[in-house]
Amino acid sequence: MYSLVVNGKEEHCDTNKKLMDFLREDLHLTGTKDGCNQGSCGACSVLINGRVSKACLFNLEKVNGKEVLTIEGLDQRQKDVYAYAFAKAGAVQCGYCIPGIVISAHGLLMKKEEPSDEEVRKAIRGNICRCTGYVKIIEAIQLAAKFFRENLEIPEEKSSAKLGDDFKRVDAVEKTLGTGLYVDDITVDGMLHASAVRSAYPRAKVLSINIEKALAHPDCESVLTSKDVPGNNKIGHLEFISDWDVMIPEGGITRYVGDAIALVVAKNKESLEEIKELVEVAYEELTPMVTCEQALAEDAPLIHEKGNILSHEHLIRGNADEQLAASKYVVTQHYSVPINEHAFMEPECAIAMPEGEDGILLYSAGQSIYDEQREVARMLGVEKDKVHVQAKLVGGGFGGKEDMSVQHHASLAAWCLQKPVKVLLSRQESLMIHPKRHGMEMDFTTGCDEEGNLTAMKAVIYADTGAYASLGGPVLQRACTHAAGPYKYQHIDVEGFAVYTNNPPAGAFRGFGVCQTSFAIESNLNLLAEKVGLSQWEIRYKNAVAPGDALPNGQIVSKNAALKETLLAVKDAYEQADVAGISCFFKNSGIGVGLPDVGRCIISVEDGKVHVRTSAACIGQGMATVTTQVACETLDLPPEMIVAEAPDTRRTPDSGTTTASRQSLFTGEATRRAAMKLRYELDMGRPLADLEGQEFYGEYSAVTDPLINDKQNPVSHAGYGYASEVAILDEKGKVEKFVAAYDVGQVVNPRAAEGQIEGGIVMGMGYALTEKFLMDQGYVKAKYATLGLLNATQVPPIETHLVQAENIHDGLAYGIKGVGELATIPTAPALAAAYYALDGELRPTLPMENTFYQKKKR
Repeated sequence: MYSLVVNGKEEHCDTNKKLMDFLREDLHLTGTKDGCNQGSCGACSVLINGRVSKACLFNLEKVNGKEVLTIEGLDQRQKDVYAYAFAKAGAVQCGYCIPGIVISAHGLLMKKEEPSDEEVRKAIRGNICRCTGYVKIIEAIQLAAKFFRENLEIPEEKSSAKLGDDFKRVDAVEKTLGTGLYVDDITVDGMLHASAVRSAYPRAKVLSINIEKALAHPDCESVLTSKDVPGNNKIGHLEFISDWDVMIPEGGITRYVGDAIALVVAKNKESLEEIKELVEVAYEELTPMVTCEQALAEDAPLIHEKGNILSHEHLIRGNADEQLAASKYVVTQHYSVPINEHAFMEPECAIAMPEGEDGILLYSAGQSIYDEQREVARMLGVEKDKVHVQAKLVGGGFGGKEDMSVQHHASLAAWCLQKPVKVLLSRQESLMIHPKRHGMEMDFTTGCDEEGNLTAMKAVIYADTGAYASLGGPVLQRACTHAAGPYKYQHIDVEGFAVYTNNPPAGAFRGFGVCQTSFAIESNLNLLAEKVGLSQWEIRYKNAVAPGDALPNGQIVSKNAALKETLLAVKDAYEQADVAGISCFFKNSGIGVGLPDVGRCIISVEDGKVHVRTSAACIGQGMATVTTQVACETLDLPPEMIVAEAPDTRRTPDSGTTTASRQSLFTGEATRRAAMKLRYELDMGRPLADLEGQEFYGEYSAVTDPLINDKQNPVSHAGYGYASEVAILDEKGKVEKFVAAYDVGQVVNPRAAEGQIEGGIVMGMGYALTEKFLMDQGYVKAKYATLGLLNATQVPPIETHLVQAENIHDGLAYGIKGVGELATIPTAPALAAAYYALDGELRPTLPMENTFYQKKKR
C-alpha cells in the first residue's frame, strides 16, 4: 500500500504504478497531461514537496509519504490569476502544455516574487511548447507574478470582440487550468483499450498471423486483423487514391514500420503490451528502399501497384533556358532538406462507441471531422451518416493530424465488439506512425541581369513521400508553385517528383512543401546578390511583387498585398545589425489549383444566444475565437451573446479541413455571410427573441484555375499572405534576435496573430538549426528527447510587426488572410542568409552545419 497527499487529501494505492497514471486514471486529475511519458516534455509537471517534478518519472514508491500538488490543487486566487494572466497575454494556443507550464511557473513564484525574464525561462526550460514560441508565456508568468506580488484584483474587462481587438481566447481559461477535455482525458463506462501490433520491418511479406496465444490471455477481449474489416481495407486522406491499409493482410507486403498487422483489444490498458507480444507474426524480410534514388532504380520493386512515383508535376511559363542563357549572372546549387517531425504536444487518441442500432460515435482530435467520417465509413462499409464524429480539444496538429492514426482502429474495434474502445498512441508510436514533413533533394538554377533583376529559374525537386500517399501530391504542387518566390519574373521551369519509399509517410506539415523550396530559392538569391553587388535586402526589394504585378505563376497580385511594405518594416533592423540575414516569402490561403474548396457556417438563435456552428478544427490557432470575432463584427453584438460550437457532424456543416491556412479566410467568410443574413433580420427591427430557433446558412466557395492551364494570368489561390524576416547573429554565430514583418491582411486578433508568428519562427528556427528525425534504413531511431526541440532558454527575442496594405479590406472575410503556415517559412532562409553573411560559407543542407548549434560533420 502506497500513501501520499495529493492536493491536500491523503490518497492510497495498492499498485506501484507511475504517479502520472495514478493521478490521471485513479484520481481523474487530468490537468496533468501525458505528452511523452519519457520525462522530456514537461506536460505532466507537478510539485512534489514543493519541487517541480515530472509525474511520468516517478513510481508511487518514490513519492510514498510525500505531498503532490497538481494544477487542480491550486487555490481559487491562484487559479484566477493564472487564468487571467495567460488569457490576457495570449499565451494559450493548443493548450496541452499550459497546465504543466503553470505548475513550473508556480514553483518559481513560490520562491521568487519578482523573477527576471531569464529566471522565468530557466524555470520553464523543462516544458516544451510547440505552438507559442514561449514569448507570450513568459509575459503571462511575469503578469501573474505582478498580481501576486502586488495583491492586485482581477479586473473585470469588457471587449467588443470586433476585428482588431485583443479579445481573450474563448478557450483560454479551460486550457490554462486543465479543465478542458482532450480525448485521453475522457473515460466511458465499460471502455476497452486497443493498440496495434506494428510491422517488425520496413518492408517484409507477412507470411502468417497467429492470434491464438493472445486470445488466451485473460485480459484479452479480441484480436482483429484485416479479415475483420467489414468494408474497404484501403483508406486515405485523398479518397481518389486511398492506398493506406487499415491492416496488412496475410500475404501482403508491409511498406513501413508503422504498418498495423493486428489490433489487440484488452479489458485493461496495462495489459496491452503483454498481449501484443503474444501475437505471432511470421515475415519474409525484404530489402527496403529508403531513398528516392533507390525507389526510382530500374529494377526497384513496386511499393504500390501503380509504381513508385506518386506524383509528377512540371510547371513551365515562358522560356527559362533561353532567358538563363542570356542572363548576366546565373547560379546553380543543390539543396538537401530532411524528414521533419511535427512533435505536437498531444499524442494521438480516439474513443469510439456504438450509437443507436447501427451507428458509431467517435470522439476525435484530428483536423477534419468530415474527413474522419468519410474514411471510417469507407472502412466499415456503411453510409457516412452512420458515423457520428465529435471533436474534442486538439493538442496541436501542424498538419500531422490530417491523416487517420487511431480513429479508424477505435471505430473498427467498437463496431466489431459493440463496446466503447479507446486507442492511444504512445509518444514513440506517434513518432513512428504519423506522416512527416517531406525530405527533399533540390537542384535550383536562378539568373538575373547586371542590375539584379531576376530573369528566370529552373528547379528539379525529388520529394520523399514515404510509404503512403497522404497529401504528398498536393505538397509537391505547393513546393513547385512557390519555388520561384514572390518575385516579378515570368520565366520558370519547375519539375517535381513525389516518390514512394519505405520511410514513414510524408504529408502535411506547416508550410506544406514551401519551407523546403523557399530555403533553396532564397539562398540562390543571396548568391546572385553577391555577384551583382547588392545587399540581400536590396535584391529582394528590387524584385518583390506589388499590387498589380504578376507572380511567377501568373496570378495577379491583389490590391491588399503588402510584401514591399514588410521589407521596408525590417530594413533598419537588417542594415543596422553587424551580422544579419533576410528572407521574404509568401504562402497561399486555400487549397486552390482548381480543386473544390468550400467554407460553411450555420448561425442559429438558441436560448437567446447566437450559435456559430462550423466544423473548422481548432488545432491551436483559435478558430472559435476567429468566428466569434467575425460574428461580433458583423452582428454588432457583444461576445457574451455568441456561442462558438465545437465541430460535430450532427450539428456543424462541413467547413473543410484545417489545412492550407484556409479556415480564417474560408470559414471566416462563410461566417460573415451567415451573420449578414441574421443581421438583415435584426436591422429590419425584429428582436432576437422573435428569431428563436431560426437558422441562417453561409457558404463561400473559391473559384481557382487548375495547376496546368493556358491562361496568361490564372488564379491559383484565393489569396496570399506575405512576410519578411531578419535573423541577427552575434559574433559567435548565436541567434541574437528575430525581427519579422507580416502582411496577414485584416488582423483578427493582434496578440493571437503575434503568437502564431512567434511560434512559427521558433519552429522554423528548430528546422533550420537543431531538429533531427533520426532514421536508419527505414527504422525510426528518433526519440522525443533527441528531436532537438527548442526550449525557452534557447529562443531569442522576437520583434513582430503586423503590416497592412492601404486596400486592407479588398478581399473576402473583411480582408483576413492566413498566417499559420506563413509564419514558419522565412525563418530557415533568413538564418541561412545570416550565416552566409557571417562567414561567406553557403550551407545548403538542414539542419545547417558549422553553426553555434551544430558542428560540422567530419
